Amino acid sequence: MKIRLGIFDSGIGGFSVLNSLLSTRTDVDVIYLADIARNPYGEKSDIEIRNIAIQISNWFKEKDLDALLIACNTTNACALDLVKNTLKIPCFDLITSVSETITSNSIGILATTATVKSSFYKIIINKINPEVKVFQQSCPKFVSEIEKNSIDYKKINYLADLYLRPLIKENVNEIILGCSHYPLIAEILRKKIASDIKIIDPSIALINNLNKFFNPIEKFYNSNKYDNVEFFATGKIDEFSIKVTNWLKINKKITLVNLRREA
Repeated sequence: MKIRLGIFDSGIGGFSVLNSLLSTRTDVDVIYLADIARNPYGEKSDIEIRNIAIQISNWFKEKDLDALLIACNTTNACALDLVKNTLKIPCFDLITSVSETITSNSIGILATTATVKSSFYKIIINKINPEVKVFQQSCPKFVSEIEKNSIDYKKINYLADLYLRPLIKENVNEIILGCSHYPLIAEILRKKIASDIKIIDPSIALINNLNKFFNPIEKFYNSNKYDNVEFFATGKIDEFSIKVTNWLKINKKITLVNLRREA
């Protein structure tokens, strides 16, 4: 029997979670929601994020999900309690999942401004181990650059140098990619830091937790691993379709939704 999962993000960042999921199991039906109309979330206020989370949760209520994968770190940091209380199904989040895997005493966090302001990563990590030093770095321009149809790699490289510099200065041993968009540029980040500094993609920890909860069933097999994924977006569906093709190498129908009706 397949499990029915929801994944949501402000845009394409959730592709990192989707790919981590589909690389480990095929016994799933997935509903992917991208809130393109209000992307990016990272510079929004806590109140704005919580209001959006209510709309997203209410929309997913009607989808008969077995579980929700919260692919947006900003929503995770600012509204995890609200999403869980609204949906009342298993909700797997990036921050809690990856915080359970920390092995170093000096951690760097690359994240959106809203996530950094919440200090949710620091709170969760230090709750598990108070001895860990956590250094947070906001990256206000990464998401908008990654979301462009034609990425300006010169600009991405400049921003990567800018955002990584403070963490390197603190001699961190591990860097958590605290926004689901950032694994999409992991290769660029990897080239800019010492080889002994570990880069951590939280989507892997999230999917590991999911798979502990729902044991994978190997008998399901798809020649195209995206066959059982439905894509929904809140705006600019033609633009989002291009991004799906560019990043996932597939052509899929994108269904337009209006989350504001769900408030």
